[in-house]
Amino acid sequence: MGWLLESPPVQSELSERFRQRVHRGRLLLPGAHDPLAALLARKAGFEALYLSGAAFSASMGMPDIGLFSMDELVARARALVRVAQLPLLVDADTGFGEVINVVRLGRELVEAGVAAVQVEDQEMPKRCGHLSGKRLAPPEVLAEKVYALKRLFPTLIVVARTDARESEGIEGVIERARLYVEAGADIIFPEALESLEEFQAVREALSVPLLANLTEFGKTPLFSAEAIFALGYEIALFPVSALRVAAKAMEEFYEHLSRHGSSQEYLSRMQTRAELYALIRYRDYEYFDHEVARRLSVEGPGQARG
Repeated sequence: MGWLLESPPVQSELSERFRQRVHRGRLLLPGAHDPLAALLARKAGFEALYLSGAAFSASMGMPDIGLFSMDELVARARALVRVAQLPLLVDADTGFGEVINVVRLGRELVEAGVAAVQVEDQEMPKRCGHLSGKRLAPPEVLAEKVYALKRLFPTLIVVARTDARESEGIEGVIERARLYVEAGADIIFPEALESLEEFQAVREALSVPLLANLTEFGKTPLFSAEAIFALGYEIALFPVSALRVAAKAMEEFYEHLSRHGSSQEYLSRMQTRAELYALIRYRDYEYFDHEVARRLSVEGPGQARG
């Protein structure tokens, strides 16, 4: 049935599913920027999802510089979880402030059913991890946030991302990552590494699960997930890929429609009405509505409540 007619997923159960899946390794983690994308990813067989800050910002028509609010992010995360009912890792940038702000974020995410949260060690205003000129906070700042999240929300999996590669080299990445692990981070996300040798160095230095960001058009070469898994990384992340594909397709269609005033030429490239209705479980809602009306007409309101 559709999500409206089902019991909401339990956060602790989703968190445990994510933890177990990570420890099995070779996890392909796709970005899903809205609930429809989440349903399509689930239909394709993915076992967990990622809400990218960059993709979420772009879906709101804004750059990835920390402009969206905590409430906006939590609302989108809640919608993804309740529709897809899959474990979700949420990119929370720097956590919307100091330790107490991060605690508020953790509470909101747990109540929304989110399995895992990612926080990073940039200063605000933050920048996309694959742009130059990022400013790092002292490593103790993120360590304190990680510690607070794990102490108060033990079922929430914490992914600590470090953007130290550009300014502190691979040695700085490893040093910071070790501090974040000591603070309680479950997974380390070394951002914007530039070679397989660098990914390997981080793997050799750390024993916790690792996430590799395989985003397109960035500082990291476009390695395959298989190449990353062969190094011992547990997660290969494709955070913005689906949004980029969708945006390009819409751009091309709008240009075509503007020039020709017809959508007929695009029919073969469209999801049909039947396919869309099947994806969003339209018939389940229709059946439920008819079932309620039928029962009331036969039994009457009083008997139906019994």
